[in-house]
Amino acid sequence: MKLKQLKNHLLFRRSVIGMCLILFAAGINAQPEDDRANMPDISEKKTAEYIKLIKKMLVKDYHGMLREAGGNLPYPFIAPGSESYADVLCDWDSWFSDVALRQVLKLVDSDEENERALPYEQGCVLNYLSFAGHGPGGSGWVPIIVNRESGLHFLFKRPDNIHNENMHKPCLAQHAAFIVQQMNGDAGWLREHFSNLQAFINNYYYHHRHEATGLFYWQTDLAIGVDTDPSTFFRPPKSSGSIYLNSLMYRELLAMVYLCNQLNLTETSQQYQKYADELKAALQEHCWDERDGFYYSVDLNLLPIDPDQVLHQNMPRDWHCLIQRIGVWTGFMAMWAEVATPEQAERMVQEHFYNAKTFNAPYGIRSLSKMEKMYNLKASGNPSSFLGPIWGISNYITFRGLVKYGYTEEARQMAIKTICLFGRDLERFGVMHEYYEPENGEPVLNPGFQNWNYLVLNMIAWLERETVIQEF
Repeated sequence: MKLKQLKNHLLFRRSVIGMCLILFAAGINAQPEDDRANMPDISEKKTAEYIKLIKKMLVKDYHGMLREAGGNLPYPFIAPGSESYADVLCDWDSWFSDVALRQVLKLVDSDEENERALPYEQGCVLNYLSFAGHGPGGSGWVPIIVNRESGLHFLFKRPDNIHNENMHKPCLAQHAAFIVQQMNGDAGWLREHFSNLQAFINNYYYHHRHEATGLFYWQTDLAIGVDTDPSTFFRPPKSSGSIYLNSLMYRELLAMVYLCNQLNLTETSQQYQKYADELKAALQEHCWDERDGFYYSVDLNLLPIDPDQVLHQNMPRDWHCLIQRIGVWTGFMAMWAEVATPEQAERMVQEHFYNAKTFNAPYGIRSLSKMEKMYNLKASGNPSSFLGPIWGISNYITFRGLVKYGYTEEARQMAIKTICLFGRDLERFGVMHEYYEPENGEPVLNPGFQNWNYLVLNMIAWLERETVIQEF
């Protein structure tokens, strides 16, 4: 009797253990499809209606983004919005607005309209380059924003020390390269201004670069594009080796390679390729975190090694930066820039893109992980809030990274989420907003915001397998 009871007990334990192992494995490997997708509860029919509405509304008023020359702007240019928008030229705004504008023009399908837009596109680059040659030998300083009348915008004024302040983000060569690509490789319009573009890159390379790591840093936390990114915002000067900044700079150097080749500057092209290769290696070495499987900004604000300090003598540090494990959406820019290895990209997608506790939301990618203590969705326009809200630009850049690495289903999800976000907004309010709540897609701030929101058309074109206009 006891032997039979023992047998039954062992069989019961074996079945319980087996069931626990099955459930454990299921818990690891099986996240329900709906949970993984975390999609808005909208039908395919409704999504199709939103696509139709977006195309109709966005084609309607793009002419208002084309502004004439005047004042501080010797060339015509593209503003981030229609006539009611501020009459200013903005650095990365004009670049991405142009990428979206070209997709609008694909829908318009008019050679005359393409020809009409070209001087405005080129003018964005040429206006900025008109500043880069000022000073002995060409200073390379380029403002972040140019307003039509002097003295109206503090980001327009040339600082007393140009090497202690932020300047135009490293996307000027990328904007030029994008236009050249749209012109089938014709860079002739850029030739006489190209030395100014090189001066701009040299300014970054020699005055905004941390020699020990090879990474580029922000001079201050002013006007960094992703304004309230905690890895830079309220951080000491010259301390933030930003993954956003360095991803942009890597692509900027590759754009210089392309432009040099189009202008037959072969040896110069090789030098920029060397710079790009070195920066990619630096990013992979210092910004990739093997523990978390994500790309982060790094802290460069370390005390120098003091040879007279006993502890420094006995144990000098052999690291040049400290990783900042702050979950910011800009980590996905390592995929957009094509810095991440395929293995790294896989971890980023599986461990971060799909994680609803951090980035993944029904309407896109949170600009800051929901698990960060700084997470905050309240409205703020100056500075703009990147502490959690959904932005059109972060959705788009993450989408582009997914496409580049072959994550088609994930890219499809991002496209549909963004379509639903903007389609719902246009349906209810007749306009798009600057940013939104992640869970329900409610607009937070700034009705009538156009700018890079128009990039939803590029996502639609990809979804419909039409010709997609892509940034360089």
